[in-house]
Formats: sequence, structure tokens, C-alpha cells
Amino acid sequence: MSKHAILSASGAHRWMNCTPSARLEQEFDDNSGEAAAEGTAAHALSEHKLRKALKMRSKKPVSPYDSDEMDNYTDGYVEFVLEVIEQAKQICSDPLILIEQRLDFSKYVPEGFGTGDCLIIADGTLHIIDFKYGQGVLVSAEDNPQMKLYALGALDLFDGIYDIEMVSMTIYQPRRENVSTSTVSKENLYQWAEEVLKPKAELAFNGDGNYCPGEWCQFCRAAVKCRARAEAKMKLATLEFALPPLISDEEIADILSSIGDLTNWANEIIAYATDAAVNHGKKWPGFKVVEGRSNRKYKDEEAVAEAAKNAGYRDIYKQSLITITEMEKLMGKSKFNEILGELVMKPPGKPTLVPVSDKRPEMNTSSAKNDFMEV
Repeated sequence: MSKHAILSASGAHRWMNCTPSARLEQEFDDNSGEAAAEGTAAHALSEHKLRKALKMRSKKPVSPYDSDEMDNYTDGYVEFVLEVIEQAKQICSDPLILIEQRLDFSKYVPEGFGTGDCLIIADGTLHIIDFKYGQGVLVSAEDNPQMKLYALGALDLFDGIYDIEMVSMTIYQPRRENVSTSTVSKENLYQWAEEVLKPKAELAFNGDGNYCPGEWCQFCRAAVKCRARAEAKMKLATLEFALPPLISDEEIADILSSIGDLTNWANEIIAYATDAAVNHGKKWPGFKVVEGRSNRKYKDEEAVAEAAKNAGYRDIYKQSLITITEMEKLMGKSKFNEILGELVMKPPGKPTLVPVSDKRPEMNTSSAKNDFMEV
């Protein structure tokens, strides 16, 4: 069995919506980058802290991503898990707690397995908690296929040993101040597994089905070269970039709903083509590699300051306050609020057009422009 499952739990949202993508992704390298590495470090630290809190043996991991911020967020995760454990103890005197548990859901997904961050198994309810350190995408537990796969893997191990009726699935995403919980009955989960998951997984494992571009393309390794996605984005060109007065409100709304992903796709194409040309000698028809614009830099700031002073110049420095975020880190939140709380203001944000699914409250547009302009 491969180290990484072809049909991974973390990629389930993608391969369930676009079944051929799972096999196509195997042809591309995993360049998940800095954010993924930082997330791995945060997971390792949270696992260590949780084990220590539960009086298990653990050696503290060391990583280049260690910071006060990561310390605070992982502390919060441990506190949250301990609270859930205490709630479980009100019903079951001795709940089973598993950390970084390998879960096998191959009964429904060919070669399917994953790792659950924290499982709390008690009579009545199975709790699954997933720690997400990323802040780019807000993750909901509601109808989340990754969490459902973990739940099926946990039920395969413990259903029958414990009298489980409900499954509680929680996403703990501290950098977005997001704690999302969804609870489903065991029966509903099994029904979903048989009627929805199994057929989709079979298609995906075989590389069958139709390519279906959507917001799930964001983390697909094949996205930059996927023809189906390119065709979906290029459909906007049928409007021939007409000026807004020449197209209907419905067409503008369609464009608005696609423009974020369209922009991301365009940037991915530019990055891919540039890397191929600069690092691999690729020649793109009609394009060439040139030296971009750059700004002058001091070779050695101390030497520059010394030379300027020796020449009689004294007014060569400028002073500015560190940013609010840096100041808060320097002082700590409580001290920051105590010393500077009344000296910090948050002006109204610039009015922004977003989909109705966005959780922020709608502004009163009649006063929004005036409020923003007065700042």
C-alpha cells in the first residue's frame, strides 16, 4: 500500500466532486509548500501537548516554525479537547481517547485510510476532532466528507464495542477563530457511505467519471494543466470582454461568482509558465524571459551609515512605530489591552462585494460610502 492514499480523506471533497482528478493528480509532484510544512509542525506540537496533558509519554518536537503564536493556538486546541473529554465523562466514566489514530475506511473507499487527530469514544457518542492550522480557507464540519470518512474508520474499529448512536465531528481552526461542529446519527452516516460514497469512490479509484471544475480545484495538484478547468474559465471569453453596460445583470453576477477562481487560475498559469521558462528552458511561442524591474539596495547598511556620517551627514535615519500586530506580540494580549487598548482604533473596512454565503453581516450601503470616506 502506498504511503499516501490515492483517495485521501483530506482530498475527498475534490475526488467526490471530480472523480477522475484522483488518478490525474498522481502524475504531478506534491508541491504543497510552506503552509503545509507549518501545519505539520503545528500538528506535531498539538499532539505532544495533548499527550502530556493526558499524562502520556511524549517528546517535544522542535521545528523552525515554533513561535509564541503557534504555542498559544496549540494550547487552545488542548484546552478544547480536554473540555470535550470532560463532557464525555458525564455520560461514560471511562471514555477511550486516541490521538493520531490511523483509520481504515477501505470498506467503502478502495485502499482508503487516514489519520484522526483526536478520537473520544464513549457510549452514545463518538467525538472526532480535527485540528486545522491553515487560515486561507474557512473549513466547516457540516457535511464534510473528510470528517465523515474518519467517522466511518472509527466506527469500523469501535461500533459494537461501544454503544454508539451519534457521531460528533468538530473542526478546530484557531487562526480563523473557527470551531465548527456537526452531529449526525450513525445510521445516516452508514446510509451516506453506501449510497453516495461507495459509487463515487469506485469511479475515482478507477479514474472514471467526468471532470467537473469547481472550488475544489484549489488544492488539486493537476489544476494548472487541467483542460476541463481551463475550458470552464475560458468560457468567460465568449463575452469578448464587453463593457458592463453591454452585458446583462445575470451575466455580471455569473462573472462575479467565478472571478476569484478565475484570477487564481490565471496566476497559477503565469507561475507555471514562468517556472518552466526560467528553470527548465521552456520556450513559449510569442514570449521571452527578460530581467524584471528592481530597486536599488544598500550593500551594507552599517557601512553606508558610517560613510554618510564621515561625510558630515547626520539626518540619515527615520523612526516609525512597529505594527500593531508586532506590538501585541511584544507585550502580550492582556498587557497590550491594558496599556494601549484605548489608543487603538479599528476604522470601518472598505465596502466589498462578496457572495451571500459570506458570514459577515450586510452593510447599509446608503451610509457605507460616507463612513469609509470619513476615515
